Amino acid sequence: MPVPTPTPSLSESTLVDRLEHPNGPVRMVLDTDAYNEIDDQFAVVYALGAPSLEVEALYAAPFDNDRSSGPADGMRKSAAELERLLERASNAPSADGFVFEGSESYLSGPGDPVESPAARDLVDRAREHDASLPLYVVAIGCPVTVASALLLEPSIREEIVVVWLGGHPHGWHTAAEFNLSQDLHAARVLFDSGVPLVQVPCKNVAEHVKTTVPELSARLEGHSPLGTYLFETFADYGGADRPWWGKEVWDLAAVAWVADPSLVPSHLTASPVLTDDQTWSRDPARHPIRVARDADRDGIFRAFHDTLTEIA
Repeated sequence: MPVPTPTPSLSESTLVDRLEHPNGPVRMVLDTDAYNEIDDQFAVVYALGAPSLEVEALYAAPFDNDRSSGPADGMRKSAAELERLLERASNAPSADGFVFEGSESYLSGPGDPVESPAARDLVDRAREHDASLPLYVVAIGCPVTVASALLLEPSIREEIVVVWLGGHPHGWHTAAEFNLSQDLHAARVLFDSGVPLVQVPCKNVAEHVKTTVPELSARLEGHSPLGTYLFETFADYGGADRPWWGKEVWDLAAVAWVADPSLVPSHLTASPVLTDDQTWSRDPARHPIRVARDADRDGIFRAFHDTLTEIA
């Protein structure tokens, strides 16, 4: 059911200011279901190599599909995949003290956080930050860990900006997609809590960031252990042997908005209400969020390739 209009702790003018793209370096953490598909790995590499981004931690997010036996197993597989990526990069941090396990389950109710090392690290990191430099929380999976941190300590809304890849554009006939549908309670926390939120929808935005096996073979295979690992992970994915097969590398779009907003144009709008039917309900009186409306596919892959060389 629709929820009442929240009362954000930040004024509308402050929210609007926070939703402008930052000038200068960006402090960020990346919350990722890294083993769910084959796109998170590309996003992690992009974030770690982008010169304007200072990645302070990686959080392993849960997922539940045919690549896991449940959310806890998905989270642990995501943590293991993050460690494999870091091991293959010649210029990346050690996983120790850098990769944190996230939630092992989804929210059981709208106000019931799930404790995890990642949620606690996010709370602590947000509290300790330089007040003049918000912490960007880039979430490219089910947002349960981020939602849990906001429920554990609502005051961190004033210290962070959440960039989340999930859902579809607000004029689309449904909001339902994998990241959103796994945990409606967690998704609602993002839209209802008043946290500064940048949403990167999948339909008509992130879905444009698509590539093919031949392209990645030419650009990645054999160039470095990390590049070869990304190529092989992509080429081994189900369906990659079909003629004319292309695959969305969705999550690159979320990192691209933080690294270079010209690659992912966006606009301000009122935060929508997420219904039980996984549709959007609109109320123009609600607080503002920023929503991406397009993605420059060629520019994003060019930027990704440039940053790969920085850590490979």
